Parts: sequence; C-alpha cells; structure tokens
Amino acid sequence: MAGYDLIGDVHGCGATLIALLERLGYREQEGVYQHPERKVIFLGDLIDRGPRIRLAVRVARRMVDAGQAFIVMGNHEHNALAYTHPAPPGSNKRWLREHTPRHNRIMEDTLAQYRDYTNEWDDTLAWFKTLPLFLELDGIRVVHACWDEALIEQLKARFPDGRIDTRFLIESTDPSTQAYEIIDRLTRGANIPLPDGVAIQSGDGYTRQSFRAHFWAARPEQWGDVVFQPDNLPGELEQRPLSHGERQRLSYYGPEQPPLFVGHYWCEGIPALPTHNIACLDYSAVKYGRLVAYRWSGERQLSADNFVWIQVVKDDRG
Repeated sequence: MAGYDLIGDVHGCGATLIALLERLGYREQEGVYQHPERKVIFLGDLIDRGPRIRLAVRVARRMVDAGQAFIVMGNHEHNALAYTHPAPPGSNKRWLREHTPRHNRIMEDTLAQYRDYTNEWDDTLAWFKTLPLFLELDGIRVVHACWDEALIEQLKARFPDGRIDTRFLIESTDPSTQAYEIIDRLTRGANIPLPDGVAIQSGDGYTRQSFRAHFWAARPEQWGDVVFQPDNLPGELEQRPLSHGERQRLSYYGPEQPPLFVGHYWCEGIPALPTHNIACLDYSAVKYGRLVAYRWSGERQLSADNFVWIQVVKDDRG
C-alpha cells in the first residue's frame, strides 16, 4: 500500500465526498469506493447540517466495512449516540443529551433525512458506537479534535482499541467523570470560556460563550497564541493574558511527535499546515468551504503540497 488519504469533516456533503474520492483516484467497485494502492481515513463528523447525510454515511461505512477505509468518532457521532440514548433510571433527565432547542437544531437535518428509514438509522447508530476515538497506523496518529497523551493512555487502559461501550457512553455525559473528560477533549478539543457578558456570534449561526483553543503552542502567553477558529475574538481579547487555570486546560503536542491529523475546527481559506507534524482537515465544507484530504505517503514532515480538495458549491451541497 502506498499510503492513506485522510478526509476531513464531511457533514452530510455526500455528493462532494464522492467527487473528492474520484479526484483522489478511487473508483466504485461492487458498491465500494476503492483504490489499488491506498486507503482512506475519515476524521469523523459524517453527519448533521448537510443535504446528503445518508449518502455520506453509506459511502464511508461501505468503505470501512470492506477494509478500504478507517474512521474515528467525531463529536457529532457522539452527540447522536447521546441524543438518542435514554438517560439511566433515577436521573433528572430523559435523554443522555437533553433535547434542548440548540441540540434539536444540530440534529434536525440528520433526523429529517433518516425519518423514513428508521431501521437504517438504528443500524447507523449501532455502527457509530463501534467507531474508535483515535487511531495509530503506520507512524501516524488520528483523532477528531485533540490528541491528549495522558487521556488517551487512560482510555487505552479501559479500551485498548479506543472503542467505547454503553457504560462509557453513559458516563461520558456526566461532567464529573473521567469518561466525560476523555470524550470532551478528544472529540471537542480545549475550549476557554469568555468573560461574563461576552459572546461570539459564530458563522454557523450559534452564539458561543467560549472559544476553541489549539494544542501546539509550546509557551503560549495570551489568548491570541492559542485561538483556533474562524471567528475573531471580540475587542482586545486576543491580547488577554492566559491565566494559570487556562494554561492547565490546554493540551500540548510537541514537534517531535508523529504526524497527527485532526478535523473539527472550521478552518477557512486555502488549506495550510499549522506545524510540520499536524494537519487540520476541516475546512467548513458544509458552509460552502472545501472538503479537504491529505495524501500521506510515509513522510514524517508533512507538506501543504499534499492537500487535495473540492470546493463545495451550491450544486454539490444541494
């Protein structure tokens, strides 16, 4: 095998996914997209927001089941599992992830597209539960949002292959548990709360009281050293010093570590590398951005020349 093609957050852009696979040289054979020398690694977040969610899941799952691809769980797959799983008896809620207006809005496109395919949806949820939270393959690492070595070691102690069970799923919605900390960091990354009364009106239509922080700054001093999202921080907050507590919230992935691939962060513009050993492949496909792949062929130092992408246009997105 010549290498892996790592693909960022699809978010229901199923037609664009097929176009990207074909650009990468994959061809459909017996219902499965495959390449004579390469395999795909999906970075999670196949579902929600896009117009062809079932198609995206079907294409990815067939490839994984046939041994032509690998995949890690994203926060949207975890959200779907928690949203549809009843809360344990005696709790003060009905579902593991409560059906608040915000959570309903996130899930509405997925639920609408599976509404007439309930058996398929149930089977899809069962498949989501089998997805690992991280991968280490042939010298590379893959996680949806953030590689935190200590938390991954804790996860391995319970689940060496990174695949969780129902008990862990239930625990992962309780903020007091180790499971919550693991899921939150690996699938959502580090978030730093904004000051009281300050909010970000995000480009995806949500109001946020925190910002997403990256994990490769060795000695960050201020908020602007770690912010990693397309939305700017309000006012002069980029110059705000990081407190000791905020530093403690951050993970760190050093330059000596193996190449790492993540999604999750809604990057914009032409794909670029934040460091020589980290690539983020989420370029806001479902917001008419780019569905991005990285063609990895064994190199330890990554190169921006290896990005391949499809610009998502309205005809592709629906």
